[in-house]
Amino acid sequence: MAATAMAGQQMEMMGARRQSRTESLAERNRELYEAQRRARRGPTPEVFFTKHIDNSRIVKADDPERRREMRTFSAVMSVLFMLVMVYVWQHFSAIEIGYHVETQKQQVEQLREENRQLRLSEAQLTDPERIDKIAKQLGLDAPQPGQVVRPDGSLAGPGTPVLAQAAVPAMAAQ
Repeated sequence: MAATAMAGQQMEMMGARRQSRTESLAERNRELYEAQRRARRGPTPEVFFTKHIDNSRIVKADDPERRREMRTFSAVMSVLFMLVMVYVWQHFSAIEIGYHVETQKQQVEQLREENRQLRLSEAQLTDPERIDKIAKQLGLDAPQPGQVVRPDGSLAGPGTPVLAQAAVPAMAAQ
């Protein structure tokens, strides 16, 4: 019954619509919506049925202006993408180089500390008092006059320190 009343109202609307062909499309849609709303009785749900339409035979017409616009848009977006990628690459390269520089600074500082430790160790090991103490523990005495020969081949004087040398026994020489 409600469907018949609604169909009747739609028919009246269609007749009225034919008379006023100059009305705008929005106005017609609004009137149709209002007529459907009045025809409803209470909170009845609306039911819609799907209608399957086969569009496989439809061929899209070629639009050269649209194709040109899409090519331009694609080219601009590609250039923009490349610029962004170059920026990102530079940014991450700068970060990576920063980490590398900090690693090198830490390594230089570590090497400086190691050099300082080695110089301190060298100073301790070359201390004349330490060397003299170790020599006395090994049973070495001060050199006798005439035992020291300088690198240029001259003998050292009586007050100068002497270099120890081994004398070949006379029997072994014959």
